[in-house]
Amino acid sequence: MTTNEAEPTAATGAPAPDGEIAELPFDAAFAELRTAIEELEAGGLPLEETIRRTERAVALQRHCERLLGEAELRVRQLVARPGGGLEARELAGESGEDT
Repeated sequence: MTTNEAEPTAATGAPAPDGEIAELPFDAAFAELRTAIEELEAGGLPLEETIRRTERAVALQRHCERLLGEAELRVRQLVARPGGGLEARELAGESGEDT
């Protein structure tokens, strides 16, 4: 992508996270998301700025959800072993069965 604007995703029609957001670690993205929500809730922003901040907040929220999903998968891969140890196992994917 050559512009700073995010391209809409095919599935949702909403902006995909731009490269900057995609590089943010969870804590930084979540902190920025909280700040954006507080600013939007406070109101008083011009319409275009409100739209811009809302689009960024949505992209941040989706990025955070993706990172949390990846973290959840990693935690699920840790399986208790006899004797109290942990073992990492690869999962084939979400099939609705407990592993």
